[in-house]
Amino acid sequence: MKHFFIAILFLCSISSAFAQSKKTNINVVFIGNSITQGVQMSDPATEAPPAIAIAWLRKQTGLGTVEFSNQGHSGYTTLDFLPGTNAFTKVEQAAGAFMDKEALLIFSMKLGTNDSAIQGPHGAPVSPADYIQNVKTITDKLLADFPKAIIIYQHPIWYSPNTYNGAKYLQEGLSRLQSYVPKLDSLVAAYGATNPRHVFVGDKKAFNYFKKHHLTHLIPEKGNQGTFYLHPNKQGALVLGEFWGKAIERVVRKVSN
Repeated sequence: MKHFFIAILFLCSISSAFAQSKKTNINVVFIGNSITQGVQMSDPATEAPPAIAIAWLRKQTGLGTVEFSNQGHSGYTTLDFLPGTNAFTKVEQAAGAFMDKEALLIFSMKLGTNDSAIQGPHGAPVSPADYIQNVKTITDKLLADFPKAIIIYQHPIWYSPNTYNGAKYLQEGLSRLQSYVPKLDSLVAAYGATNPRHVFVGDKKAFNYFKKHHLTHLIPEKGNQGTFYLHPNKQGALVLGEFWGKAIERVVRKVSN
């Protein structure tokens, strides 16, 4: 009987060690604008959506170590992240700086809000055709330089149709933003044929969620056409970060199987 229990304990320890070895370590670089950067947060390092996403991911039993870099920049468009720009160089430097070189490298991209503006941000308004070409150019270069990496496109989130601060968005901008979404999904489908299991659609829920809950989850800001809603408040950042975290975990499960 004693030998039986010893054998059981031995098998359990082997199973535990095997389960531990199957966990996937990940490094995540977040690419985005002010929403990603968390400019409205009192402590972006812990309260911005990327930090919330990572905190959520670190609680998941199927993952090992989870490290990240927040490369969100207020006001930036896809043009600001094209290869050769300072922002793109910093994205690649952040990816190369992770200590665990064997971890799964993920680029989580959420761009489009500033591209959609009528005027103000760099290059705005960016047409749907130019927007998706910019996203493809960024993606192609990242995959060329990091062939094992995963790219996740998080859908942009809703803003109120009277949004007009230093930049002018309004309903025209919101409609343009919505026109980007099917382009992103089609680009993912195209990569599925040419470079399978490397480019994925991430979160799809946040747009409608914030449209419905903007009074409680977005910050009321004074603008040229009244109070508008664009940036998540602390509660909104918690929700958005969890949306992103769940989307990233879902993709990791797909590529790890």
